[in-house]
Amino acid sequence: MTDYLSLLAKQKRAYSEPTLSGILRSVPEDFYVEEVLGFEPEGDGEHVFLWIEKRAANTQFVAEQLAKFAKVSPKYLSFSGMKDRWAVTRQWFSVHLPGKVAPNFSDLNGDEITVLKQTRHPRKLRRGVHKENLFRIRLRELQGDRNYLADRLDIITRQGVPNYFGEQRFGRGAKNLSSAQRWFAGAFKPRRNQQGFFLSAARSFLFNQILSLRVNDQSWLNYLPGDIMMLNGTHSVFKPALDEELSQRLTSGDVHATAAMYGKTSDMAVSDDCAQLEEAVFSAYPELCEGLIAQGLKAERRALRLVPQQLQCRWLDNENLELSFKLPSGCFATSVMAELLHYTNAEQRD
Repeated sequence: MTDYLSLLAKQKRAYSEPTLSGILRSVPEDFYVEEVLGFEPEGDGEHVFLWIEKRAANTQFVAEQLAKFAKVSPKYLSFSGMKDRWAVTRQWFSVHLPGKVAPNFSDLNGDEITVLKQTRHPRKLRRGVHKENLFRIRLRELQGDRNYLADRLDIITRQGVPNYFGEQRFGRGAKNLSSAQRWFAGAFKPRRNQQGFFLSAARSFLFNQILSLRVNDQSWLNYLPGDIMMLNGTHSVFKPALDEELSQRLTSGDVHATAAMYGKTSDMAVSDDCAQLEEAVFSAYPELCEGLIAQGLKAERRALRLVPQQLQCRWLDNENLELSFKLPSGCFATSVMAELLHYTNAEQRD
C-alpha cells in the first residue's frame, strides 16, 4: 500500500521555512468559515433555502438532520460546499419542498445547528455555486521568531501561494486515498455516498503532486511550454501565445498556470514540457489514474496559484494570532497558513 501520508508531507513550500509554530483548532471557534453565495435567494419558489451556522458538525450530517426534520429523502437536500467539521461555519442548504408548507426549521436549533434564516428560491443549490469563503482563524501557543511575518504577508498578498488541496480532502491519515487505492484494486466496493470522497481524493493527490514539482522548479508562477492558462476568478481556460503580454498578465495575477485534474482527455490538452511533467506523475501512480478513468471522470484544469484577498494578521497577545482572508470556492485556507507558519491541529495532539 502506498504511503500517501508521507508523500503529502513532502509537498514543496513556495517560500522559505516559517520560523513560527502554533496550535490550530483548540476549540471549534478558532476556525470560522462563512460562505459567500454571490446571489440573493428570491424569496419564492419550490426550494427552501436555509442559512445555517453549524458547530463541530460536518456538512453531510447537517444535511441528513434537515432531511429527517423535513421528512424527505436526503436526495432532496443540497448544499454548495463541504465545510470543516471541527469549526464554526455558516453556509446555505436547500430543501426541495414543491407545493408543501415548509416546517419551521429553527425548531432544530441546538448546540450543533442554528438556523439563521429561512427563505425560498426557484432553483436548488448546486455544488460549487457559491462565490467565495471568508475565513477567520486563530492560532494559539505561538512560538518562534515572528520577524519575517510582515514580509511574508506582503509577498503572499502580491504573488499568492500554491493552490494545494488541503489535508481535509484526503481524510485523517490520508485514509480516503488508501481507500481509493483499495477500491480501484477491487479489494472492496465503497458505499455510494463514499465514492465521491475517494474519487476526489485521488484526483486531488495527483494535482498536488504536479503542483509540488512546479513549485520545486519555480514554474508554478510562470508559463511552462505547452501549458494551459486560466483566467483569474473564472474557470475559463485557453492556450496562450508566449509573448510579453502573457508575462505581464501572469505577474499581475490576471491569469494563472494550471495543472490537470485527471480524467479522460479533453479537447484542450497540454503539450511539450508541461505534458512531459504531468505524464511523469501519472505514470508513477497508474492505479489511481486507471481507477479514475474506469469511473468515467473527465479531465479538467485547476489554477496552480491562489491569491488570498483582504489578508490580514493581528496579534491578540504575545502567544495568540488571528488571520482573516477570503478565498474562492474550492480553495483551502491551510494552503495559505502553510506558507505563514507551522501549525498543528489540536485534534492531532491527542
